[in-house]
Amino acid sequence: MKILYLHQYFNTPEMSGGTRSYEMARRLVEMGHEVHMITSWRGESDNKTWYETEVEGIHVHWLPVTYSNRMTYSERIKAFFKFALFSAIKATSLEGDIVFATSTPLTIALPAVYSSKKLKIPMVFEVRDLWPELPIAMGALKNPVMKFFAQKLENFAYKNSSSIVALSPGMRDGVIVTGYHKENVAVIPNSSDVELFDVDSSLVEGFRNEREWLMDRPLLVYAGTFGLINGAGYMVNIAKYLLQNSSNIRILLIGDGFEFEKVQLSAKEAGVLNKNLFIEREIPKKDIPIAFNAATASLSLFIDKPEMWVNSANKFFDGLAAKKPVLINYGGWQKELLEKHKAGISIWGLSDKDAAQRISEVIHNKQWLEVAGQASYKMAVELFNRDILALQLESILANAVNGNADKASIIAPGEY
Repeated sequence: MKILYLHQYFNTPEMSGGTRSYEMARRLVEMGHEVHMITSWRGESDNKTWYETEVEGIHVHWLPVTYSNRMTYSERIKAFFKFALFSAIKATSLEGDIVFATSTPLTIALPAVYSSKKLKIPMVFEVRDLWPELPIAMGALKNPVMKFFAQKLENFAYKNSSSIVALSPGMRDGVIVTGYHKENVAVIPNSSDVELFDVDSSLVEGFRNEREWLMDRPLLVYAGTFGLINGAGYMVNIAKYLLQNSSNIRILLIGDGFEFEKVQLSAKEAGVLNKNLFIEREIPKKDIPIAFNAATASLSLFIDKPEMWVNSANKFFDGLAAKKPVLINYGGWQKELLEKHKAGISIWGLSDKDAAQRISEVIHNKQWLEVAGQASYKMAVELFNRDILALQLESILANAVNGNADKASIIAPGEY
């Protein structure tokens, strides 16, 4: 197959951010398919228009479009529509056998549907977030007219898709409730890169020894975006209660984003910054697996919004791949997964004081840590291994090309 893969925010391992599309695309290439990634370049560039590179056999078409998670909502909207316009033209010029478009943003549906219709080829749409439900819940989308058009765009994307790939069972249910055929919806969550997180113990020891505040103390690691929805600042109050109880637990927050300075200031005012809570903005991408392996347990955090419970955050699956218990502060399908497989805990619904106490209990329970770590790794290998999920995606795309899009739910039912 010649696959036209549309993702506005494609990242390689050398770039910051999630690499789901890179990992899936390179595996599709290894399976013998020709993959054209149509994406944007968000940093500084001498190029003013489209340029092409080859990454692991993927033909990557870059369009310079300024974007960062520090931009205002209106600035982001402009970036979305600029890319939508020019990527529609680019995709159509390349031709192919199938269009595979991944959100966010949902505006990716515009060039995807256009090129699908123009080239008379099927389109498969990947839903990474339930949009516009999330921005509405966050208060970012308040205008009734904008809400109306956002919901119309959502239905437009689904209506014109041969199959839909949802990143969680909750997202699948959100798609089906719009009236879309459930047989055509697959569930392929974010994945665990087991080999990537198989790190040499000497590197882990070096990571700990380089940080005098850490050494052999218990460590909780969060590695992700410091955005409005991520709620990395949640750990500030947890650190405060741990410090009050003279706990030896250390917390490391790694990342960047709109709320980075806010979280840093909050930690300073709470008296925990550089005492038992540490923040690192700059850490090489290659060192992230080392950080997870150095952790006693990994963290996946979000603000307390039920709309976020259907998330499929990379950091959750990275923790599994690193053989670490996973601690989350929200409900939903991942909470159920951790409880079912005994691979971690959710502290959702607890007061900050009680949450700190619960964390302290499990982190100092060596038997629990061992059992939960083994359970995490088993989930990573058997349920969320990237190689297995990439094969599912390839099968869904092939079936869409062959007119069997209604087999999607059988290929990847989302039962864990």
